[in-house]
Amino acid sequence: MTNRGDRRRADPYAVRVTVNPPYRADIVGSFLRPDAIKTARADAEAGRIGPDELRAIEDREIAELVAQQARSGLRVATDGEFRRSWWHFDFFDGLDGVSVIDTDHGLPFQGAATKQKAVQINGRIAFSAHPMLAHWRALKPLAEAAGVQPKFSLPSPTVLDFRVEPANLVAAEYDSRDDYVDDLVQAYRDAIAAFYAEGARYLQLDDTAWAYLCSDTELERARTERGIETDGLGERYASILNRVLADKPDDLVVGTHICRGNFRSTWISSGGYEPIAEHLFSVPYDAYFLEYDSERAGGFEPLRFLAPGEQTVVLGLVTSKSGALEPVDEITRRIDEASRFADLGQLALSPQCGFASTEEGNVLTEDEQWAKIRHVVDIAAQVWT
Repeated sequence: MTNRGDRRRADPYAVRVTVNPPYRADIVGSFLRPDAIKTARADAEAGRIGPDELRAIEDREIAELVAQQARSGLRVATDGEFRRSWWHFDFFDGLDGVSVIDTDHGLPFQGAATKQKAVQINGRIAFSAHPMLAHWRALKPLAEAAGVQPKFSLPSPTVLDFRVEPANLVAAEYDSRDDYVDDLVQAYRDAIAAFYAEGARYLQLDDTAWAYLCSDTELERARTERGIETDGLGERYASILNRVLADKPDDLVVGTHICRGNFRSTWISSGGYEPIAEHLFSVPYDAYFLEYDSERAGGFEPLRFLAPGEQTVVLGLVTSKSGALEPVDEITRRIDEASRFADLGQLALSPQCGFASTEEGNVLTEDEQWAKIRHVVDIAAQVWT
């Protein structure tokens, strides 16, 4: 692959506010669950309300969320993942041949314990009649009525591959991890096609797997504690994703968010993007949402592998893990630093992650959350106009 360190400045008109996604001020997607959602989900679990009443409450709260995103100056809106418990397990559980099961360990966050869940492959992997298509159908008219672009997030297929422990590969159809790759790729191609047929034009594949490849500690843990063969994973993931995105419609924007862990304001993975950059940027994503809110992410040098004029890096410089607002001059200085390795016209700004990757949410208030969103919008307007 070509080292793309030698680059020219973008055309000055290319750095203005974009009219198509990804936007100069963008979002990863999840938002803090309001009290009404938390209460309704608890009532539904206890049997005090039925699924229709729960859905009506979710519909009402998502409608307000979409309106609030538009009022905050965003040109894009999500459903906040209000109908989900987890950012990834809910989707995986809806795939044919995949189940979310109870296990004896949670995910290894720093100083916090998640619910003890894992994925199991117990049949042929496929995408059919997935419940999240209904979630998309509910979001689309709300966003369009608010005059913003609807965006929907799915966990990347590489996350499923990384999370499947050998003991949880019990499907008779597959003797090894390599045996299910073709079906996994087809399931995601079918998923993208299904959302596209329903009018989706902005999708995001959330991905923690690449972040694990940045961390020697997490790779060692995967090998020794979960029995995962980690050699060659960069090549494996680039191959899977290139196959998934092959023949993607030209008017469909697909981005990815590389997440280092986001549970109650804690994290998992630490390490710069250099070990994965060449493989990661070989994937034909339209946008890469990269976390850059702490020194754990390293420098901007890996952006030299970005394809000139073809892809956008959305810099996650504003943290979603706390309510304190970063100084404006600090954010603009770091954007300038990033522009030494990628043209300013190929950069954008967002919070480093969502505000609630799981229903528990990060440790900040709703008012602080919206102040963060307005902060991103204001800084982007200052930089790119």
